[in-house]
Parts: sequence; C-alpha cells; structure tokens
Amino acid sequence: MSLLNENRQHGDPGIEHEPLHQDVPAGPTHESPLQRDHATTIFEKGAPGRRAFQCPDMDVPVVEGLIPEGFRRKSPARLPEVSEPELVRHYVRVSKRNYDLDSGFYPLGSCTMKHNPRLHERVAALPGHARLHPMQRPEHAQGALELMHNLEHALGEVAGLPHVSLQPSAGSHGELLGVLLTRAYHESRGERRVKVLTPDTAHGTNPATVTMAGFEVVRVATNDQGGVDVDDLRAKADDQVACLMLTNPNTLGIFDPNIEEIAKIVHDVGGTLYYDGANLNAVMGISRPGDMGFDIVHYNLHKSFTQPHGGGGPGAGPIAVSDRLAPFLPKPVVRRNDDGTYDLDHDLPQSVGRLRGFQGNYGVFVRSYAYICSLGAEGLKDASETAVLNANYLLARLRELDTENRIPLAFGELCMHEFVLSGAPMKKELGIRTLDLAKRLLDHGYHPPTVYFPLLVDEALLMEPTETETKETLDAFAESMAAILIEAADDPSIAQNAPYTTPVRRLDEAGAAKRPVIRQPL
Repeated sequence: MSLLNENRQHGDPGIEHEPLHQDVPAGPTHESPLQRDHATTIFEKGAPGRRAFQCPDMDVPVVEGLIPEGFRRKSPARLPEVSEPELVRHYVRVSKRNYDLDSGFYPLGSCTMKHNPRLHERVAALPGHARLHPMQRPEHAQGALELMHNLEHALGEVAGLPHVSLQPSAGSHGELLGVLLTRAYHESRGERRVKVLTPDTAHGTNPATVTMAGFEVVRVATNDQGGVDVDDLRAKADDQVACLMLTNPNTLGIFDPNIEEIAKIVHDVGGTLYYDGANLNAVMGISRPGDMGFDIVHYNLHKSFTQPHGGGGPGAGPIAVSDRLAPFLPKPVVRRNDDGTYDLDHDLPQSVGRLRGFQGNYGVFVRSYAYICSLGAEGLKDASETAVLNANYLLARLRELDTENRIPLAFGELCMHEFVLSGAPMKKELGIRTLDLAKRLLDHGYHPPTVYFPLLVDEALLMEPTETETKETLDAFAESMAAILIEAADDPSIAQNAPYTTPVRRLDEAGAAKRPVIRQPL
C-alpha cells in the first residue's frame, strides 16, 4: 500500500479531499440557479426594504449642527438589503472559499505559517486584556505594563540584545525603525552615511525599507555555498556604509559560517549590522543574533511567536538593539520602578520619536507572551529543532520521490528551517513551470509554497514546513508533489491549466496586482 493510500485510509486531513484531474467532473453545461447565487455579491442579493434586524426608533433628540454640513450624507448610504439567513449564508460561503491554516498544510517559505494554539486566543480574550483602553493611565494598567516589560525581557534573551521596543506593527515596520535608528546613531556622531548593503537573497522588504528611509541600496552577491560573498562584501564596505541588512539563516535556508567575519567587516568601517528576524524560527534557543555580532534585530511575533498571521489583521514587529543604539529607541518605554511598579518613560531626548499610536498592538503581545510562557526556554529550542528536522525530512522525502531530479535543491546539501528548490529542469524536461506546479497543488488540497523567490534561483520553490506539521502530512505532501511530476510527464497540459477544483480557475496575479479592482462598482 502506498503512503498516499495508507494516509487516506487513516483519514489524514492533509489529503482527505484530494481530487486529481481525471476525477474532476466536467460539470453542467448550463449554470444552475444555485451556482448563480454563489457567484453574486452581497449587494446583488435581497430586495428593497428587507432587513436582518429592525432598530427601534431613536429617542435621542437630534442636535442640529452637531455634524458640520460638509460631512453629512446627501442621500442614504447604499447598503445591502438582505434577511439574516441570506446574510449568514453569504458570508459563510465566502469564508469557505479561502484556504487557511486551520484547514490544511501551508508550506509558504519565508513566512513561518504555523499553527496558533487556541489557548493563547483565550488568554488574549480575557476582559482584563481585551477591554483595556489604550488611553488608560499607567497606574491603572500595571498588569499590561508588567506583561510588556516581561515580554521585552524574554525577547531580549532570545536575540541576545538587551533593549527592546514593542512599538512596530509588523516586520517591515520594525525594519524601518532599525534603519531610522541606524541613521540617528550615525548623525549623533556627526556622520551622514548614504549606503545600506543588502544581499541578493534578502527579503523584498529590505531594499524597499532602505529606499523609504532615504538610503541607497547596494547589493551584495551570494557565493556558491549560498552565503554572503565575503570578497564582494569587503569590496563594497566603505565609510559611506551605514548598515548591512541580513538574515541568518538566509532565505535559501543556509546558516552562514562566515557570520563573525561578516560582522567584523561591517563594524570595522563603522556600520551597524541588522538582523531580519523573519527566519528566527530556525534558531530560537540555539544561537542568538547578538552573539553573532548583530546590533539590531526585528522579530515577527506573527511568525515565530504564534500571533495569527495574515489577513491584514494586527501584527507586531518588535525590535531589539545593543547598548549604543538604545538612546534612540521610540518613546515612551516601559520602566520598572524601584518599588516594583511600572511606568512609561517619555524622557528620551535622543529618541527618534513615536513610530505609531500608543504602545503597539497589545493583543499580539498577550498571545506571544503566553506562547513563551507555555514553552519556556527549552520549549522554544525544541520548536526550532523540530522546525529544522521537519524541513530536512521533507527535503529528503522529495529527493527520494523525485527520481529524475527535476526539482533539485538550489544550494547546499542540508537546510535549516526552509529550503529552495529549482524547477528549471522540470521546465526544460516536462514543459511545466513552477507556477503550474503550484497551481496543481491546489487540486491536491494544499496551499502552494512560495514561488519565484529568492530571485537568484531559476524557477524557485521556497518551502517551510514549520514544527507544527506531522510526519504524515509531510509524507502526503511529498507524494502529491511526486504525483504531479509523474502526471506532467504524461500530459503537461493538466498542470498548465490547473487548478480545476477551486472556486475560481487560474487567476492572472500579475494583472490583479497592476490593475486591482478593490471596490464594488456602483
């Protein structure tokens, strides 16, 4: 019995609904009323005068002039007029069209899409957390300030850097703060440096952040082993370099063995070393960026520390820094007084100022602190070790099943928490591209990996299984990848026209990004 059939027999949710192309029915020739109903927007449902709820007449006197004339509506708001069953059914149907982490495996490389424990949701929903007003005075928010203080200390221990700010709302926001801190540091020394070095394996937000902060991006090449080309770095490191932005392990899944030499090169020319914490899930409790020589680290609490990820919801990208950058951190900062109480310190004359309103997304802090407290130091280390083990196991299974080596590993032999395959041989020999493989995975019930990134890998597939996936799920995913390659050898058009089982067929992502339609036409 194959692993695929064995897992189906045991009801593995990763492949429970795995409709292959030959099993997909052609469907009716004419659109049914139910299909038409599923395709309509909420504005196209209902009828004039229909209501889900009827509000009682307002008994509060209307105060004329309370709202300035220019802000008043000239006509009633155009809202859907639907019954409660129509409303509920519509949005439940829409929710079922999304792929989500609660439904299946999400091997999205570079983004650490792992399971978020429900315990942390319950803790964040406690009234003392959920109902705390952001304008509450410090003396009446001692529990929240204590939690933030303790979270800062825990994150500082993970990074090996003593000073932490929780203000940034996302990883990219933390990046921006890190670059602004670097600029403030150099300006305090009477220097105006203009260059920031970024490797060609960097996350796309790195060069974008550098440009936003007014610096010039200088690309550093990658060597044959997948690490920083030290000779190229040395040639480009001069007294105009403000910072090197780097993540270790990098997006190729490679831990750079030359990291101490890299740090020395940058520090010798007076620059700072910035650690992109998107890949921190690989090294928590094992190695610390501060010990490697980094001056600045940002964390993605919505990646490594299990705040739910994506959907445009609140995130957090705290930042930790060394002593020389601490005076420039955003204000206010949480301080513990001698009597054990907590306060907000605004007296930071060299601070870059506020990065956002209030102190950050507090609910995110609660979830992440609960995660750290649940696991403890050894648990965080175990999470990283399991993430690395899962990645190497999945890599080994794919190598075992890809007997023709059509999607080989791009760099190295082993990996950290993620790895990059190249679909170049698959494209040449089978006539299908990485995008085709990714689309066909949707028919197997899986979200695709990251595709076409990093840019230096031809037909790249970037995969990160995380520590929360089981061996059976990884086996089934590898079997599906192999099945698509076998299928493409016989008929490449199947993958080229996939997906078939999703609510909509293949989308033009490039067109959608360039010409988005983001509102319902009137």
